[in-house]
Order: sequence, then structure tokens, then C-alpha cells
Amino acid sequence: MTAHNHTPSVAFGDTSPMNGGGKNASASALPEARRDTIKPALMTTSQRFASAAGAASARQRPAPPLRGFAARRLIGVDDLSDGDIAYLLDLADHYAGYLMRAAPAPRRLAGKTQINLFFEDSTRTNMSFELAGKKLGADVIVVPVGASSVHKGESYIDTAQTLAAMGADIMIVRAKQPGLHHDLDARLNCVILNAGDGAREHPTQALLDAATIRAQFGTLNGRVIAICGDIRHSRVAGSDARLFKRLGAEVRFVGPRHLMPEDDQFTDISRAHSLAEGLDGADIVMGLRMQFERMGEDGRDAARGYFEEFGLTHETLKLARPDARIMHPGPMNRGVEIDGALADDPDRSLILRQVFYGVPIRMACLDALLTRGE
Repeated sequence: MTAHNHTPSVAFGDTSPMNGGGKNASASALPEARRDTIKPALMTTSQRFASAAGAASARQRPAPPLRGFAARRLIGVDDLSDGDIAYLLDLADHYAGYLMRAAPAPRRLAGKTQINLFFEDSTRTNMSFELAGKKLGADVIVVPVGASSVHKGESYIDTAQTLAAMGADIMIVRAKQPGLHHDLDARLNCVILNAGDGAREHPTQALLDAATIRAQFGTLNGRVIAICGDIRHSRVAGSDARLFKRLGAEVRFVGPRHLMPEDDQFTDISRAHSLAEGLDGADIVMGLRMQFERMGEDGRDAARGYFEEFGLTHETLKLARPDARIMHPGPMNRGVEIDGALADDPDRSLILRQVFYGVPIRMACLDALLTRGE
């Protein structure tokens, strides 16, 4: 992919309500009176962000690719052309400006029906898709799968077909079954968007991670990104690696051998089995949680001694570049793969910025897939 030396219109300062509490301070360690000030301080910080985001919200929305937005579904990163990726990132910056100013975004999806169908647990992804659709004016239905007919024996395919027959324009699906998203795409007369596919793909997480890095560094081109932890069982690692490389980054997998992918997978990604080797020269260090639910009965044995050897802390981050930043797709296992003090450090952590970008990147995806950018 042709690298774009793009400096995003949305810029975040390294400001935080916890500044002044020391580099290793965390919210849980703050005195009660100090914690009481966090919410109003966050509001003040958002107002400061708003001035930086003014240019994004004021500028015209980006033009779609010359040949139009090509993707007709989003199941994996490879569904997107290079032009699609550039457009989605620019459109996310555009929508981020509205969010930071607390200004209403254009209701481009008014009259459209969005169904969130999550067969696996989710907080960030499900809620951010719901917010994204509502901010664009869509009618959003979040299916309570725990109380659905799935528990009466109905198949996932039948559940999805039933919902699609009610007039869905787009269906956001999370499931661990291999091939389900492709089956739904072949059967249903609506757009299928993958919100997490077992240990295989999570394309919108990759896009929001790229948007976060771009907001911090201006571009991914030439950046060194170390993805650390349970690579084998992570859907984020695969999608991130594919997208980051297309955007010109050098990507490394870092972790113990038993948590690495099979040797015939991701052969174009270098692997390191120590933090000293893997973090050397890194601009971004991406921590991944232990996917215990995908490891079987002995899964938690994988965590024994992991933090001592591969845990991300202020001390181990010194192995990376002096201005390196930490990221994590969440949910975090504090004290397993990452130290809470580092995760909460506003000078080094981009984790909450990732959460923020979950909404505008998903607004961009919904808009592009349903309107083709027209």
C-alpha cells in the first residue's frame, strides 16, 4: 500500500486528570478526594481536545476513493482495498471531530436498520457499534442473545436469518464458529460486519488501533510495532499485523514460544522470544491479554511466571524507544500481561484513546458500507 504521510486533523495532548499524581499513579491508588475530581477534570480535558479537533469537524468530509468504496462486507482486513483503508481512517478523523466537540454528526443512516448480534461476550465493541449507529441516525437493535431462541436449540444461522427478515440493512456479528460470517454473507441480503471471529479476525479493532497510532505519530509508515503476549489465540494480533504492514509499519510478535502462531502462519512477521529483543527500537508496544477461554482446561498454567518474564511495566518499556507508547485492545488482565501503573500512565498509555477511536472508526465503517460514500 502506498504510504500516506498524513498528519491527522485530530490531535490529543498528553493531558490527564491524573497528572500530578506521579508517573506510576493509578485511579485506584488515588485518595478519595482526588478521585472525586477525575470526572470534571476529564470534561475539562475533552474541552481542550475540542479545540484541537475543530479543524477535523469543520473541514469537509473526505472524498471516497476514485473508483468508489470497494468493500461490500467487512469480514477481514483483506476485504478492504488500499483506497478503502485510507478513506476509513480519514472519515474516522472527520467523525472524531464531531465527538470531541459534542456536536451532532450528520444523520447519514436515518432509516437504516442495524442489528448487533453478539454470540460472545463484549463490552467495548458492542457498545461502540451501538453508539456509532445511533450517532449516525440508524435504528439500532442490540440482540440479547442470552435470552434468545439460541437457548431453545435454534442455530446461529436461523437466528440471523430471522433477524435479517425483519429488514436489517447491516448485521454486526461476533461469533467463534469458523466460517459463520462467510455463511451469513452468502445467505443474507444485508451487509455483514465482523465484530470478532474466534481467534481469526477483528478488522475494526485493527482500524481503530491504526487510527490511534496515526493520531499520536502522524503515520504508521516506518514505525516499529511490537505485539506482545498471547498471539496464538488472539484475533486482534492477526488483523493488526495484516493492516499495520499494509500501512508501512514493521511488525513483530513477542512472547513465549507456546503462545506464538504455528510456524506456517504469519511467515512475514518476525518473532522474538524475549522483551529485550522484541522491544528494541519499538515505537508502539501492544499488549495482549491471555485468552484463557480459548486455551482449554490447563489454560491458566500459561500465565505462571509470564509477568516476571514478559509483563509490560515502566521498567520493561525502557527497552523500547524513549518516546514509545503502550497500547492494549482490552479487556486487560492487570498484573498478568501489563502493570496497572503503566496502563494508567497518561504520558505513556494510549489505551483510553483506543477506546475513544472505537466509536468514530465504527461510524466510518457503517457509513461507508451502507452509503458507499455517496
